[in-house]
Amino acid sequence: QVQLVESGGGLVQAGGSLRLSCAASGRTFSSYAMGWFRQAPGKEREFVARISRSYGSTYYADSVKGRFTISRDNAKNTVYLQMNSLKPEDTAVYYCAADSGGFVTTTPSLYDYWGQGTQVTVSS
Repeated sequence: QVQLVESGGGLVQAGGSLRLSCAASGRTFSSYAMGWFRQAPGKEREFVARISRSYGSTYYADSVKGRFTISRDNAKNTVYLQMNSLKPEDTAVYYCAADSGGFVTTTPSLYDYWGQGTQVTVSS
């Protein structure tokens, strides 16, 4: 089992930056692909970014491509989401998730473990 704890959220002005972190428990972190999702009030949870287990292949939602960067440090059991050029529409609760499957997926229900979320608010 994997436990995930996000941190780094907060209030930032439009155009600013934040870096989210997600610390994972357990010794099998490197066997999971990791994803970031977000959920705004009244909206469904949506895919933001994903990074593969070992080779670091990354995938992004079109809405964040070129602004957000996902990375991981398997030695620290941590995945990061660097968010630049933030927009008010990026405001949401951000969740990290772990996927034991071998195929790239952006579907939340296919991820095995979830963190509790961290709030990101971007003011205009």
